Amino acid sequence: MLDYDVEARDYDATRGGVPRAEAAAGALLGLLPPGTRTLLDLGCGTGIVTARLARPGLRVIGADSSYGMAARAAERGVPVVLASGTRLPVRTAALDAVGAVWLLHLLRAPGVVEALVAEAARVLRPGGVFLTTVDKDAAHDVGSDIDAVLAPHLTPAPADAGADVTAYAAAVGLRPYAEAAFTGHGQGRSPRQAAATLLAGRFASRVGPRGVTAAQLAQELEALPDPDRPRADPAYRILAFARD
Repeated sequence: MLDYDVEARDYDATRGGVPRAEAAAGALLGLLPPGTRTLLDLGCGTGIVTARLARPGLRVIGADSSYGMAARAAERGVPVVLASGTRLPVRTAALDAVGAVWLLHLLRAPGVVEALVAEAARVLRPGGVFLTTVDKDAAHDVGSDIDAVLAPHLTPAPADAGADVTAYAAAVGLRPYAEAAFTGHGQGRSPRQAAATLLAGRFASRVGPRGVTAAQLAQELEALPDPDRPRADPAYRILAFARD
């Protein structure tokens, strides 16, 4: 698992920056029901998406368990709390919306995603919505030669599988409401970038080298044709669930 206190400094530059953040914020805003007044952005990270959600009449707050990430969000002017998504300092039925972008795929400990979905349901008022990206790592498989190299080493059971998240939501009174997709600008990596990402541990939720070392797998990636040419950007999926 990455140390996000350390990652905070360079996080945005290695994750698509403003174009990807604006695409995510636009997709989230498009799923909010009319009249939404409060939104909690779970795992807000540096606040690069959160800051782009604020609108007149909509109060947006970020939450993150990493002090370094929360500090970066605060520097952007985002109201932020240091908190775990499974134990929020929020009273029951207090919010109109809860968002979780690029978060669930990281929560690989047993039961954590289920607990986070339940906590989101707890803090939502009746009619409120929970918005989350699902199948995040799978979105990076765009049928490229990089994907062919990584295929034997992919994590077999993603933490954010859409079907599983939908089942967790149903168990706590959250029904499917809508969905959207958006482009992960800047995430279409070149073979050389993919190799560097692997060696830096940033593929940890997606790739676990089998039968080879990370260094050997990185060498295989760097040996692909046109090693500096970015492959296609992924398209991410957001599901929205409404509180009964």
